[in-house]
Amino acid sequence: VLADKAAGWLFYIALGAAILTGIIWTAISGFNLSVIERVATVLVIACPHALGLAIPLVVANATKLGAKNGILVRDRLALEKVREVDTILFDKTGTLTKGSLGVVGYQTLPGEEPLLSLAIAAAVEGDSEHPISKAFQAAITDKNLTQPKTTNFQAIKGRGVSADTESNRYWVGGPRLLEMLELQLPQELKTFEQEASADGQSVVHLVQAALDGTHPSVQASFALSDVIRPESRKAIEELQARGIKVAIVTGDSEAVARSVAQKLGVETVFAQVLPENKDAMVAELQKKGEMIAMVGDGINDAPALTRADIGIAIGAGTDVAIESSGIILVKSDPMDVVKLLRLSELNYRKMIQNLIWAAGYNLLAIPLAAGVLAPFNIVLSPAVGALLMSLSTIIVAINSQLMNRVKL
Repeated sequence: VLADKAAGWLFYIALGAAILTGIIWTAISGFNLSVIERVATVLVIACPHALGLAIPLVVANATKLGAKNGILVRDRLALEKVREVDTILFDKTGTLTKGSLGVVGYQTLPGEEPLLSLAIAAAVEGDSEHPISKAFQAAITDKNLTQPKTTNFQAIKGRGVSADTESNRYWVGGPRLLEMLELQLPQELKTFEQEASADGQSVVHLVQAALDGTHPSVQASFALSDVIRPESRKAIEELQARGIKVAIVTGDSEAVARSVAQKLGVETVFAQVLPENKDAMVAELQKKGEMIAMVGDGINDAPALTRADIGIAIGAGTDVAIESSGIILVKSDPMDVVKLLRLSELNYRKMIQNLIWAAGYNLLAIPLAAGVLAPFNIVLSPAVGALLMSLSTIIVAINSQLMNRVKL
């Protein structure tokens, strides 16, 4: 955009200066070879070779520098816009946290076998790609349990999963699942959920029903805990120090989201948000005039990543999330968001510097080429004009290469 504007200005300035030079010197001395020489010198000096290289060289070096620091730029316009971001929305699981959940506790109703419930929950989650599935698989491996065979697996968007055994249908999910099935937690499980949530743990429930899905009832609850990435706190502190608003958006419960937010020093939290609502939330913030960046890693984050002004995908995330973003953080490190901001600022700064070198020298060189100092016997020949043009190109190239020495 900057290059297009500068090229437009330079075109009209050069053309106008050349025409004006020809008219004035023709009026002074008549049309002769000297007039043609001065017009040619103006056009040679205004030749936008340096301008044509000013932006592409910066973009190429910024992309190279980003790759060295674990930042892959898929959309160069996204890189330019990052420096203007007002608000950054972070998905919680797998982004600010490691996404490696573990089953840290469970509670069943009286008469239910805890280990059997754990094995069934693991079986139901077996075909899911969500970190919760990995947590259950790790738990039954640790306890050397055998999970029953399941069929008809179904992922219920934003609510959980379901699958059938030989005799029953089961669901595993959180509060949104119970809301969908119109179920209330028994008191024993409600107490367990409250205690786990107070400790910042997520709770999912195992629901059993007949094979036709009738008569569902909650059988057990499981507490899962995620580990906050050690880099998350520092990253958020640096972003806030830059005046950028930071918010956490997650499908987890309010208590869990608040617990993580409190540890990270984040005040704005959007909890129990369904995937389609993440997209709508970004749109709502954009209506307020805010420039929004979304950082996420899952399939559920893809619509919001696409909707946001800048979509930033965690490298360890799903292919759908990566394809929906303009920037990819290969190392899955939240501090790379700070590096991305520094890269964007450096990218813009170098663009401005190059445009000044590429087009700014014309403010001095074009009048000289037009012959304003001819009465003092100071006249630029076309050869000298070509030399000045080449010099500006060299300076632009060197200035762009200096980007590679910067440590983000």
